Amino acid sequence: MVSAPAGTGKTTLVRMLVGEFHNVVESISYTTRKPRGKEIAGKDYNFISMQEFEEKIKEGEFLEYAKVFDNYYGTSRKVVDAQLEKGKHVVLVIDTQGALQLKKDLDAIFIFISPPSLEELKSRLCRRSSESEEAIDYRLSWAEKEMSLKEKYDYHIVNDKLKAAYEVLRSILIAEEHKNR
Repeated sequence: MVSAPAGTGKTTLVRMLVGEFHNVVESISYTTRKPRGKEIAGKDYNFISMQEFEEKIKEGEFLEYAKVFDNYYGTSRKVVDAQLEKGKHVVLVIDTQGALQLKKDLDAIFIFISPPSLEELKSRLCRRSSESEEAIDYRLSWAEKEMSLKEKYDYHIVNDKLKAAYEVLRSILIAEEHKNR
């Protein structure tokens, strides 16, 4: 599981991992929010309506789900199970609410990625040009709450330099792959 405040680079880091290791796959979350910018349905998220999402909740189709910024996000139980059956390591890029739900019930590695500072995070969110100043301020206040939970994770990476942060993430995967259980 990888969690981080929006704009920290979690998706970029996970995709670098998936690109290097054939046995690692990213779980594509379902969401009720609209696509941003160049996001592609089925690659970045599975975009569905609020009604469809709530139906999936009733049917028990999610391994975890959470409501974040007025939208639902969730992980398909079937998709994760299918990848695990193939012997893959499945990386969930999820919010702290979802991660903490799973931490109680799942034997997995939990990694939190922080920005170097809230000022840098604000700069990254502004460069995206996908949200209003009000939305960015809301995300920053949410990021502070999320960052206060980093001690609940097995590992903590500060993404101040992408290549260095990736090397730490990569090292965790390699070490965990060779760990005696």
